[in-house]
Amino acid sequence: MSTSASNGLARRLGLLSVVAIIVADMVGTGIFTTSGLLMENLRSPVVMVVLWAIGGLIALSGAFCYAELSTAMPYAGGEYYFLSRLFHPMAGFLSGWISFIVGFSAPVAAASIGMSEYLLEAFPGWAPDGQLLGVSGTVFARKGFAMALILIFTLLHLQGLRLGSRVHNVLTVIKIVLIVGMIVLGFSSGAGSFDHFTQTTPTDYSFGGFKNMGLSVMWILFAYTGWNAAAYIGSEVRNPQRNLPRSLLMGTAVVIVLYLLLNMFFVYAIPPGDMEGVISVGTTAITNLFGDTSGRVFSLLIAIALFSSVSALIILGPRIYYAMARQGHFFRFAARIHPRTGVPHLSVIIQGAVAILIVFIGAFDEILTYMGFALSIFPLMAVAGVFILHRRGMSVFRSPGHPFFPVFFMVTNLAILVLGFAERPVESSIAIGTILVGIPLYGLFRKK
Repeated sequence: MSTSASNGLARRLGLLSVVAIIVADMVGTGIFTTSGLLMENLRSPVVMVVLWAIGGLIALSGAFCYAELSTAMPYAGGEYYFLSRLFHPMAGFLSGWISFIVGFSAPVAAASIGMSEYLLEAFPGWAPDGQLLGVSGTVFARKGFAMALILIFTLLHLQGLRLGSRVHNVLTVIKIVLIVGMIVLGFSSGAGSFDHFTQTTPTDYSFGGFKNMGLSVMWILFAYTGWNAAAYIGSEVRNPQRNLPRSLLMGTAVVIVLYLLLNMFFVYAIPPGDMEGVISVGTTAITNLFGDTSGRVFSLLIAIALFSSVSALIILGPRIYYAMARQGHFFRFAARIHPRTGVPHLSVIIQGAVAILIVFIGAFDEILTYMGFALSIFPLMAVAGVFILHRRGMSVFRSPGHPFFPVFFMVTNLAILVLGFAERPVESSIAIGTILVGIPLYGLFRKK
């Protein structure tokens, strides 16, 4: 296998680095912030854990399908490249447009804000008293820390993929060790109670109840976002026919196990009524088991763990804008590769600037459903492309049990979209509107 791809990016990433990117991209803000919101909606620990397992199965099904897609087309761009080649260039452009606005820039901002939330839990004295520039000291500190983190990692990854991936691998190992340590120490403490799993309310199986569950799974899938991460850097993976499917499946399987254990730990440590609506569930769980001091220490550790999520997103997103620009579907300067570092540096800068802007605006916490809805559409289309691969004889890696995984992924995601729209029509309509805005933009770029 050649060490360079046909589009100018060098194949430098081995299996471990790609798995680390996938795990770090998946394990981030979602798992540390959504469980309390889910408990508020579901009011059943058992149903919540079951839905996390269902979300994991959906993500694993998608990973099997993306293993087929990425080995047949091992180039940078992810859904953008798949949809452009299998369906139409406009479909690819729209997926890249959504990735730019919703898929990467906004999650970079969200992960940075989540990090700052946990950081302020660890060091509450860092928030200035009173108001600064018309906002409270806590809000000012939260925004300042988040924007500083984005700037630091943007500058880091401008120095080259090799340095960036090494730092990223170290942060990912730290994150996994911290999560495993939290789970092991929490269960071994004996200070929690498995009786919390029995403190539940009857599950509502009416259409309203299913709408609620559909919205919950949409939020859970947002936490699983990243199972397809290796597909975005296919041009930089060594031996892609071997390493891409392995990395996708290994990374997704690791995260499913971590998520289920972590949610069981949250329920073990926190009575369901006390978990409802809580954002910083990690801090609450540790504080309940070990006291305030330990809660602050683990808040700092969780903040450090979220560093690698920001790092992974900053690595992945610019590769999509780079691929789009090479096809003439994005600003041309986004396709420029730095002669010394080999990084699409202007794409990295663009994403960092947009993420900082989102943090500054500060409305990201109001669009979780908007992001979940928008990010479910194009993977659904890409998985449908597996059948086109088979029809054209392009498949290199065939997932076991075909067509179970693509059918299961498509049916479940379509049901989630319908239920999510019924439950939150405003946010879902805004997501659809964002996609439609991309149609005239595609025409503009194509005309140029």
